[in-house]
Amino acid sequence: MTENNKPKNFIRQIIEDDLAIGKHSRIHTRFPPEPNGYLHIGHAKSIVLNFGVAQDYDGQCNLRFDDTNPHKEDEEYVEAIKEDVRWLGYQWAGLYFASDYFEQLYQFAEELIERGKAYVCELSADEVREYRGTLTEPGRESPWRDRSVEENLDLFRRMRRGEFEDGSRTLRAKIDMASPNMNMRDPALYRIRRGVVHHQTGDEWCIYPMYDFTHPISDALEGITHSLCTLEFEDHRPLYDWVLDNISAPCHPRQIEFARLNLEYTVMSKRKLTQLVDEKHVAGWDDPRMPTIAGLRRRGYTPASIRDFCSRIGVTKSDGTVEMGVLEAAIREDLDRSAPRRMAVLDPLRVVITNYPEHEEETLSGPNHPKDESMGSRALKFSRELWIERADFREEANKKYKRLILGGEVRLRNAYTIICQKVVKDVSGEIKELHCTYDPNTLGRNPEGRKVRGVIHWVSALAAVPAEVRLYDRLFTVSAPDGDKDRPFQEFLNPDSLKVVQAMLEPALAEAQPGDRFQFEREGYFCRDIVSKDLVFNRVVTLRDSWGGG
Repeated sequence: MTENNKPKNFIRQIIEDDLAIGKHSRIHTRFPPEPNGYLHIGHAKSIVLNFGVAQDYDGQCNLRFDDTNPHKEDEEYVEAIKEDVRWLGYQWAGLYFASDYFEQLYQFAEELIERGKAYVCELSADEVREYRGTLTEPGRESPWRDRSVEENLDLFRRMRRGEFEDGSRTLRAKIDMASPNMNMRDPALYRIRRGVVHHQTGDEWCIYPMYDFTHPISDALEGITHSLCTLEFEDHRPLYDWVLDNISAPCHPRQIEFARLNLEYTVMSKRKLTQLVDEKHVAGWDDPRMPTIAGLRRRGYTPASIRDFCSRIGVTKSDGTVEMGVLEAAIREDLDRSAPRRMAVLDPLRVVITNYPEHEEETLSGPNHPKDESMGSRALKFSRELWIERADFREEANKKYKRLILGGEVRLRNAYTIICQKVVKDVSGEIKELHCTYDPNTLGRNPEGRKVRGVIHWVSALAAVPAEVRLYDRLFTVSAPDGDKDRPFQEFLNPDSLKVVQAMLEPALAEAQPGDRFQFEREGYFCRDIVSKDLVFNRVVTLRDSWGGG
């Protein structure tokens, strides 16, 4: 599927039906993250859905921060979220905060009280849980449920003035304590949070609205037509509708739920991602092993590959887990088309070409992309001493081994063929260097009468650029690290998720800018790190799926 094709799913069918009957003249969606952490790949699915729908139907999409929980929120997360949305290729029609509506939300809460639909309750949190009942038993009504409108208004206004301690009172909706839907058993609408400095409103408020009260009203105030949420909010939809049905809302958006993204070999809980950061299992929210958008960006993923991934997995009503290979395939396909080719030796073994003149160097040429001539070529320095990959040599091997052996001949990529004549070892028996001869008549042509075993990559020892290369792999060793109820997910961390090597690169890579992506031939796709000031490359993904055996 190409990115320009409009994917078909049940949400788009609903939207098209609404447009066809004239229910809406213009589609208006929103993406409403809470700024209590960095966004992850699951949020990317929601971003692509909400902004993509608005884009495809000539509508609008707002970015709205659900900032009703100030003790967990931070301006750092606000800025990171804005950067993520922009990086994915979207621009919001309006930038809003739920806190923009605090005064209006308060007035709507008073309206509910005046209509006899809300009351101030003095039950503690533990007592509320006790009174709530179970899935098989109805709840019990609060002893404060039948207070008069006047008393409730007075108490609620005193809550706002800061006269009561945290946890001593809440404002609750008066719905049905016997409802089979636990969310409808007189849910809390406001709680007291004194002494908290909000990142937008400072210390202006000491009571804060709950999400289930804030969300529908914010949607209505912004004229949202379709409020797209993940499946865990399906049981909250009756409360969403109840709130809007019982206040003088300017409109009544439709909430539609879709399955959230679950991805193998990682965790999607923001709480668990926070644990990984706080417990120093990773080097921050943008660690390239993290499933955060910031981590994926730093690792070298492209916005197009993530949008393509979201298109591939689709939008459904049923939960499931997506194979990590689907995400990795999306970036491989993108970089196969777009990434210039370069040579890098990650585990260098010195080669001396004994019949090549000392102190001489010649310039060869290599294509930047074997399938795209328009990308041109780059210069390759060739000299008497080279670096090759240590794994590309064995003293002895069977016929299936297609690289260099003692007495065997291979082609150096974009250069000559060489034959290994001698192996030099140190006192411990470790191979120190190889002595080889080259055939000067094999540049761009095969040797006559001889069969070459294979092709290996190399860099000139005279011209090589040293660099740090970070070999990232999957963060966990099992596909469902949080699926074992008896063991903490941290026990499944992959000890080999990061290996750091000192590599030798071809000279052209010295000019790479932060964020530039390349295919290191025969090794994988790599990106120059966007944070380090030194020459550091991160492995984006291997050339093939080594986990799936592909």
